Amino acid sequence: MHVHLIGIAGTGMSALAALLVEAGHRVSGSDTAFDPPVGPYLEELGVECLEGWRSGNLDRNPDLVVVGNVCRRDNPEAQEAMSRELPTLSMPAALAAKVLSRRKSLVVAGTHGKTTTSALLAYLLRQAGMDAGFFIGGIPLNFDRSSRLGSEGLPFVVEGDEYDSAFFEKEPKFWSYHPSAAILTSIEYDHVDIYPNAEAYISAFRRFVELIPNEGWLFAWAGDPVVREVSSRAHCKVRFYALEGDDCGEVQPMWLGMPAPGGAMDLFGGGSLCGRASLPLLGQHNARNTVAALAMASEAAGAPLDRLIAALPGFRGTKRRQELVGVSKGVEVYDDFAHHPSAVKETLAGFRERAKGRLIAVFEPRSATASRRLHQDDYADAFAPADVCILAPVGRTGIPAEEKLDTKSIAEAISSRGGQARACESVEEAVEAAATEAEPGDTIVVMSNGRFDDAPDRILLALVKD
Repeated sequence: MHVHLIGIAGTGMSALAALLVEAGHRVSGSDTAFDPPVGPYLEELGVECLEGWRSGNLDRNPDLVVVGNVCRRDNPEAQEAMSRELPTLSMPAALAAKVLSRRKSLVVAGTHGKTTTSALLAYLLRQAGMDAGFFIGGIPLNFDRSSRLGSEGLPFVVEGDEYDSAFFEKEPKFWSYHPSAAILTSIEYDHVDIYPNAEAYISAFRRFVELIPNEGWLFAWAGDPVVREVSSRAHCKVRFYALEGDDCGEVQPMWLGMPAPGGAMDLFGGGSLCGRASLPLLGQHNARNTVAALAMASEAAGAPLDRLIAALPGFRGTKRRQELVGVSKGVEVYDDFAHHPSAVKETLAGFRERAKGRLIAVFEPRSATASRRLHQDDYADAFAPADVCILAPVGRTGIPAEEKLDTKSIAEAISSRGGQARACESVEEAVEAAATEAEPGDTIVVMSNGRFDDAPDRILLALVKD
């Protein structure tokens, strides 16, 4: 079967391309550019990469055309596919039809923590001896690739994105994934470019949990009141999880993590001690992610819990999630995807626990939500765990001035509380400020959901020159 992907260089589309190649299909694809690492990766897989979007790219009459959500209605290839009535699907619909229909879909959903939890779940299942497949919106460091087919009939881990599917399918991606079980990590209004208000955003999750069949499973964080409300819509078995100290309302968590000496966690299931787990990542948010992954892997996938716990120390995380980029002159520089204020605060709090010197946060607001004033008042508190906060300019264009996040006001709010903050006029200024400020023993955490003009690497280079 010949499958052609329009917008193939995107994270999800390139991962789908790899799955299709692994399944034995001939794959071609087009995009505006094929920069490293995606371009060389696709060529190594044997994918025919066509630069530019042209109607002529479909002259070979592919059996299926997959349209990525980067494509607009006026995309010449998408228009050509539809005018010629070629079989056409969105990325999530293609994943469901060609992969998930033959596997047990385990979907990790929620505003925060999807990528890390998905990667951890896939790692645990494979360490437990299952040939589990996965489809993740990042690169797990244990696998060095974002997707793997796995065996038919076995679990397949999917990162369940709530963003829309395609210009002709304005539905959340995770509605297509036919979950036999799901994790729901958190729900906090995001993607303001897709959802007009919080109610619309929450409604997408309500519909998602209703899709889990009666015999399925939902593992939900009990510490989020919105998650608790949404979980009440589920028809399947619901297992709440939490850490000791989480405000769980009137819910009694079935799975509970309690702090233990040496950065470990005692895991309880149904009130009984299941074992002591070594936490592979920093922060309470990642401790919760670990509880969720262990619960799903043991109950929904049937993996032995003792083997899952034993495998935890070997988990290396994912790229751009607490990723150590390098050390220069005694200064550690990390790269992280955090951009929503809640994620920023949790990420910095995790680093605060282990930082020996000062903690320096370097932040670029780039996402559709982070670039706007929706959470303007929340960012000053989000940066509280850091000793120094360096704010780069908003990294997104086309936002009206009255809607644009005001980084100078955030810096002023932090300073008024006794903190140290600086709003920079350029990325170059932010890089220089971080390198100048840092001293041996300090930790620099660079946060953005985009490339941030390679700020982590540039900070390391600047440290060498100083």
